[in-house]
Amino acid sequence: MTKKERVTAAFQDKEVDHVPVCMWQHVPPTFWGDDDRFAAEQARFFKSTDVDFMKLSGDKFFGWPAPVLRGISKAEELYKVEPLGNRHPFIRSQIERTKKVVAALNGECAALYLVFVPLSCIRLAIGYPMMMQLIREDPEAMKHACAAVAEDQKALVRGLIEEAGVDGIFYSVQNGEENRFTAEEYRDWVTPSDKAVLDYANSLSDMNAIHFCAWEEIPNRLSVWQDYKAPVISWSRYIDIMDIQEAKKQFGSTVWGGFDNRPGSFLYTASREEIEQEVSRLIAQGGKRGYILGADCSIHGELPEERIRWVAEAARKI
Repeated sequence: MTKKERVTAAFQDKEVDHVPVCMWQHVPPTFWGDDDRFAAEQARFFKSTDVDFMKLSGDKFFGWPAPVLRGISKAEELYKVEPLGNRHPFIRSQIERTKKVVAALNGECAALYLVFVPLSCIRLAIGYPMMMQLIREDPEAMKHACAAVAEDQKALVRGLIEEAGVDGIFYSVQNGEENRFTAEEYRDWVTPSDKAVLDYANSLSDMNAIHFCAWEEIPNRLSVWQDYKAPVISWSRYIDIMDIQEAKKQFGSTVWGGFDNRPGSFLYTASREEIEQEVSRLIAQGGKRGYILGADCSIHGELPEERIRWVAEAARKI
C-alpha cells in the first residue's frame, strides 16, 4: 500500500498492511511570516519523520478577529458578533497558505487541517477567564457569537477542502473538562455550534477526524461528545484513561493515539529498542484494522524528530 492507500483504508475501517502513524507539532513562529517557508517547513517535517499522513497546522490563525471581541467586558456585546464572511483575509489567508502546503507535500500523503470548535476560537481571542465570565453571564449571547463563528468556520472548511485540496479536517473539540460545565450546560451552550461545523465538514469529506482534546490535562466529560461522529477519533489515552480496545468500543470509529505527548514521558526518554517494543505492544492491542498510531496531542518541540521516525519505522516492521 502507498501511504495514501494505507490511511484511506484505516479511515474506512479496513485492514491495512501496516498500522499508519501520524504525530504532529506546531510550526515555530519564525515561519509564520512567510507562507512559502511555512509550507516548506511542513513538507520538511513530513520527510524527516516519515509519518503516513499530515495534520496541518493552523498556527498564526488561532483565535477569531471579530472587532467586538477586542476589549470585551460584557456578555451583551456578544450579540454584536457577526460572521466575517468567506472573503475575509482571516479565512482567505488560511486557504491560500494551505494550498501551498498541499502543493509542497506533492500528493505523497493525505492531509488534514486543524480546525477549532467555535467556542475555542472565541476563547483563544479573549482567554478562558473572560470566556467563562461571559458564558455564565448570558449563555444565549455566547451561543449567538458561536453560531456566527460557526458560519465562518464552515466557509473555511469548504475552502480548505474544495480549494486548498486537504483531504479533511482535524476537528479539535475542547472545553469538555469535567470541572468546566455540567453535561446539560455543555449540550445546551456548546454542542450546537460544535456540531454545526462538524456536520457540515462531514457533508464535504469522509476523511475527517475529531480530536477529543485534553490539553488542560483535566479529564473530559466524554459523554457530551457521544454523538459527535467522524471516521476517526483522536483521544487522549493518558488523560481520559482508556485503552485502545475500550476506545474503539466507546467511540465506534477508527481510533488514533497510543503515546503520551507530554515532555518527559516515555516517547521522550525511552531507548529506540524500548519504543519499538511499545509500538509492537500497541499494535497488538489495536490490530491492523480501525487503529492509527499517534499521540495524545501535539508533540513538543524538544522531542527529536528521529523519535517519531522510530515509531513509523517500527510500525512498518509489523
